[in-house]
Amino acid sequence: MKGSRLRDLIFLALCCDLGLFSKRLIAPAANLITDHLRIPGGIGTSFSLMFLIVAAELLPFFGCGTLMGFVQSMLAYSIGMVGSMGALAPIGYIVPGLVIDVVFFISRKGKFSLETRTVSANILAAVSAALTANVIVFHLRGPILLLYACVSMCSGALFGLLAAALAKRLKPLLRGDSLKESGRK
Repeated sequence: MKGSRLRDLIFLALCCDLGLFSKRLIAPAANLITDHLRIPGGIGTSFSLMFLIVAAELLPFFGCGTLMGFVQSMLAYSIGMVGSMGALAPIGYIVPGLVIDVVFFISRKGKFSLETRTVSANILAAVSAALTANVIVFHLRGPILLLYACVSMCSGALFGLLAAALAKRLKPLLRGDSLKESGRK
């Protein structure tokens, strides 16, 4: 049991790190699109949230998303990745984590499919991150805010589908099913 718990904690830490640093990797490509649309972002955030979605799907306990959002905010502070939000950056990480937790809580009670859970969670978390950033920093209005939210929704849906595919692939590994099968051969 202890080995399983330790494996879960290592997996959570890995997903937090991947979520935080993947945004930096995809930012140049995402900025080509968002700069052309004259909006502040939305694509990179949806990609980074995908890793939190995968972890929340595979380790189904309430508070997983919020915990990872908090850990990411502390990591961002410690390495100076707070961006334009400055001291309010933890809000930008924790709010999407809360949204992920609520979406998974509701969708698990309703027995929704894996794809429905991950897509819904990533869309709503991405939009909540965009709206949080808008309230704290950008102060966009009207059609530009709507475009910003729509880009967040579309990229959230795309990366939600990718999160479902990753979760399907990683589920046997995290459970140790593949280790049991290889031991039988």
